[in-house]
Amino acid sequence: MNSYFQYDERLGIEIPVLELEWDMYDAGIRINLLLQWEQIRGAIPDRIMKLEAQIIEKQNKLDKEDDFVTSCRLNSDIADLASIINDLHLWFRINQDLESKTHH
Repeated sequence: MNSYFQYDERLGIEIPVLELEWDMYDAGIRINLLLQWEQIRGAIPDRIMKLEAQIIEKQNKLDKEDDFVTSCRLNSDIADLASIINDLHLWFRINQDLESKTHH
């Protein structure tokens, strides 16, 4: 089953890597994929909370930072973390689409 998922270093989770359209997989494989995805998906809120804590830490540093270059780096880091959080939210919602397709 692991061949259907690949660890994404940026997101910090495994994401589906499907070679076929969802409907082309056997129903048993789809069920197993959904079960594994549900386990992965369950870890996403904790991952988001850790990233939010990093953002808060960087914002606190930014509030006290006087060096322009360092401020720019902190702002960039915050934007990168926010982008990861946004992507994780998108992946978290994918389960709803897959479940509805499985039931048809």
